[in-house]
Amino acid sequence: MKRAKIQDIADLLNISRVTVWKVLNNKEGVSEEMRQKVLQGIAQMDFQPNGYDAISLPPTPQKQMLVSVVISRPESSTFWVRIIHQLAEEFSSRGIGLMYTNLPSEISEGYVLPQSLTDGHLHGIIVMNVYDLNLLKLLNELPIPKVFLDTVSNMSIDILKGDILLLEGRNSISKIIHSMIQSGCKKIGFIGDIHYARTNMERYEGYVKALNDHGIELNPEYCYTGSMTLDTYSEIIENFITGLPFMLDAFVCVNDHAASMLLQYLQNNGYQVPQDVMVSGYDDNNEFSYTKELTTVHVDNQLLGNRLAKQLLYRMEHPEYPYEIICIRPTVVFRTSTNR
Repeated sequence: MKRAKIQDIADLLNISRVTVWKVLNNKEGVSEEMRQKVLQGIAQMDFQPNGYDAISLPPTPQKQMLVSVVISRPESSTFWVRIIHQLAEEFSSRGIGLMYTNLPSEISEGYVLPQSLTDGHLHGIIVMNVYDLNLLKLLNELPIPKVFLDTVSNMSIDILKGDILLLEGRNSISKIIHSMIQSGCKKIGFIGDIHYARTNMERYEGYVKALNDHGIELNPEYCYTGSMTLDTYSEIIENFITGLPFMLDAFVCVNDHAASMLLQYLQNNGYQVPQDVMVSGYDDNNEFSYTKELTTVHVDNQLLGNRLAKQLLYRMEHPEYPYEIICIRPTVVFRTSTNR
């Protein structure tokens, strides 16, 4: 009789190897409905009713489980390194290995994911800093537990075959703009690539909503929402500001990097912050210049890494449960860049 591997059964049912293993070993964490599906799958593969011993179980119970963090834009900044360090710490405490997988930032037609993601050795992945739609679609089809940190704005959450963590942006940005308006600002601009990430789009939506709540008409000329890359921030922001008919009262930036470039431009051109112009960012990333006194939204890296790890562990334990959308609400930190 042909011997089957756990992966064969997992592929047949489009579930994880972990789920099959739990059923075969009568472990907890699998619903009765899923347990019956696995048993039916075994029968479908032409096994004798009592022939489960014909299945190749994992080589040894001591074999370490392995997960991967998948990134397509390598980040050496402390902001992202802290998240990855927390992931490693959390998984290590549970005896799970963490692998780092670096993918291209953009892929062409015919691109194939590396074997390390497809050979069946991984028990789960965390996807972050991946903002190419086609690459996200490939990762989405991997038959293993997945957790996404953010996604592109034009990818529907409904098609994700995994959980997603999002940083709340609408209310945070609205709160900042409300404070600016209370301080007398009427002409408020927005700077950030809203098509790059879903969280960027939601921050822009918070900007639009706040203006509408205060009866201020949105002026597209006050907004730069097009493409921005790390090496073009400075040039794009300078061109945008110099193209305005006059200096605005305030600017809301999609992240601290954009805010830092804007603050540098304003200082170099004789503007005082916040007396002449108010500026805010997002992330509370103090690695950038000019941001020590920046009003921003604080993202707790350690908490975020811990939450991502725990969500993947949950998904690995319960692969058959409905996928989840987790929204983490960060804290607005008001500093002197918006305090006249």
